[in-house]
Amino acid sequence: MKSIGAYIYITIVAVAFTALAIVFDTMPRPTYSPLEKRDLASFPTFSLDKLMSGHFTRDVSHWFSDSEPFRDDFLAMSMQLKDWMRVSLGEEQLTFHASVDGLPMGDDDNAEEAMKGDGMVNGFDNSGIADGNAKIANAGILVVGSGDKVRALMAFGGSAKGGVAYANVANKYKETFGSAVNIYCMVIPTAIEYYCPEKAKKITRPQWATINNIHGHLRSDVLAVDVYTSLGQHAEEDIYLRTDHHWAPLGAFYAAKEFARVAKVPFKNLDSYTRKVVHKYVGSMYGYSKDIAIKNAPEDFVYYTPNGVKYETTYINYSIDASYHVTGMGKPVKGPFFYHFKDGNGGAYCTFMGGDTKITRVTTSTHNGRRVLILKDSFGNALPGYLFFSFEEVHVVDTRYFTKNMVEYVMANKITDILFANNIFNAYNPKFCSRYTSFLTQANQTVFHATKHENDSTKRDSISIHEAPLSQPDAKNKNEQDNETKQVPIAAPAEESKEKPAEETQEKPAEESQTKPAE
Repeated sequence: MKSIGAYIYITIVAVAFTALAIVFDTMPRPTYSPLEKRDLASFPTFSLDKLMSGHFTRDVSHWFSDSEPFRDDFLAMSMQLKDWMRVSLGEEQLTFHASVDGLPMGDDDNAEEAMKGDGMVNGFDNSGIADGNAKIANAGILVVGSGDKVRALMAFGGSAKGGVAYANVANKYKETFGSAVNIYCMVIPTAIEYYCPEKAKKITRPQWATINNIHGHLRSDVLAVDVYTSLGQHAEEDIYLRTDHHWAPLGAFYAAKEFARVAKVPFKNLDSYTRKVVHKYVGSMYGYSKDIAIKNAPEDFVYYTPNGVKYETTYINYSIDASYHVTGMGKPVKGPFFYHFKDGNGGAYCTFMGGDTKITRVTTSTHNGRRVLILKDSFGNALPGYLFFSFEEVHVVDTRYFTKNMVEYVMANKITDILFANNIFNAYNPKFCSRYTSFLTQANQTVFHATKHENDSTKRDSISIHEAPLSQPDAKNKNEQDNETKQVPIAAPAEESKEKPAEETQEKPAEESQTKPAE
């Protein structure tokens, strides 16, 4: 009997091993992971030098493990098993999924000092709003709530003394442009500031103290836009996405309203907009946290398109390589501002402008002589659509993709207002802020050299889950519109953009205008 049992066991193992070998060696290998929202490793190019150094075999091994057939299905299955095996410590306690050792924590000794001065904000009291049920997931992400109310939050490690570089760059722009251009500084807090349970606050730092420090270092003629307080007043509404690291379009609405108040321009309430919904949305935090509870709690992605105003959108699109470095720039081309995604599409945050790799100019029927330039990360994408009633023109530049000279751009487009609108992780990051400074002196680039770069995660998105509070993956949704324009000459053939088409269907502008494309 023992012999028969051994044969059965060996047969089962052999069959399982053979089946896995067939799957991993013969099935098509994926090139992109919807779960992690990133390109997977590709088979390396061969060279004798790489073979002799061992890099070729190392890269082959990485390609083999990173592009396994059905990898996302296996990852989801693993997440589900971990969730079933997780031991709950009770409604008011934390359940630890993974270590958060190494999460940089700032020194908040000067938090009270940061409250002094004009334009200062008060810390938000979230008692009665935050769900006490919480656990730490992958990369130090906090998962709170249960059932269809689950929310993923990213810990902030900044101190009350941080963010000075962000204030300095706003001051530099004011110094450069003087009284001819109004400069505004907006620091966008992340969801953990409003929804972190009291007993989980030991893993994060308060963001209000950092925001106060930034506001306190602004010149008197640079205007702070306090969206921290505005968002706190509406924290019981859906102002942040539960399954994504971004805020929700509704949160951006309240921020845009505060900006319009500070800038003294007209602003329309939501009854002047059409509400649109992408159902069953699961955003970037599922891939970041690797927690199946996020996938099992999809949400509605709700956005708003304006009525009663004419607007026309013109893009200058950039093509980028695998490391998100610019390799080519297109000529101006008209396109929709809003892209509508099908239910269940994880790229729905690219509803606005189709993504980041472009310069955007929106010409509106609002004739008041005011032209705003928004300098932003991906959080800022949701703002412009609420400002078509407020400005004659709305220009949008992403800090990762701008190859012109800023002084010339501002003068040529007769910009009257510049708004810095970036999330607090990027506002805290001096390296990120230095890009804005470099825009002032860089030459207009028309020829792009295809060169090798180290992979720079800060090019990809707006928050780094591994280097908090430094800047991070835009968990690039990889859902960009195709570049339909001719590329300017480049020194070497540019790689085709790695971004996938954003639009499931394109929204038509509410009303078309006849404005000529930007030069």
